[in-house]
Amino acid sequence: MIPWLTGAPHFPPVECALDEPPGLLAAGGALTPEWLLAAYRQGIFPWYSAGEPILWWSPDPRLVLTPSRMKVSRSLRRTVRQHRFEIRFDTAFQAVVEACAQPREPGGSTWITAEMQVAYHRMHELGYAHSVEAWDEGVLAGGLYGMAVGRAFFGESMFSFRTDASKVALAHLARYLESRDFAVIDCQMTTRHLLSLGAFEIPRAEFRAGLAIWTREGDGPGRWPEDASRGLF
Repeated sequence: MIPWLTGAPHFPPVECALDEPPGLLAAGGALTPEWLLAAYRQGIFPWYSAGEPILWWSPDPRLVLTPSRMKVSRSLRRTVRQHRFEIRFDTAFQAVVEACAQPREPGGSTWITAEMQVAYHRMHELGYAHSVEAWDEGVLAGGLYGMAVGRAFFGESMFSFRTDASKVALAHLARYLESRDFAVIDCQMTTRHLLSLGAFEIPRAEFRAGLAIWTREGDGPGRWPEDASRGLF
């Protein structure tokens, strides 16, 4: 059994998270800015499907990526330097979220529900949620979005309509975060794709100890400059 959350944003100790399914901590609560910020600062994130209650997760171990340690392959570096895609920040947040929400296969479902989209759009308005967009001749070709709290960036989802578009967006994000002295990109769940890009697992306790410092440092919330990627490569 997991606890049902009500009232003020207060989560049980993450050590209470289930082993199966891995990291499931609690249900209920809300997707307000207060709940989301309290969650991310503790290494907790919402993830659930339509028709389910809000589910909160804190897996152990945690997959992270140090911005300076992203692996950019020779072919990807060539694509980046060819400037095949125009990279913009925070100019089409809602379009990026909607693209990420599209099912990966016909008839599939998505965890980026309408409720989630509204919640993260509000966080974008408050300057916490950001998008990185890859444009191809004026058409949105790929991108990603996530949350920035202090010196920690919490990746949520990415998509590609063109080959390598999301990888190029991620490479620019990593360089930008490195230039602003961000400590970590939280990748949440382990995947082969992210491991191939340089992500690695750390114990949940180590991740939370870092967050206690990182989320209270750095600049405050605010919109990122549209051309923030200029000169990064």
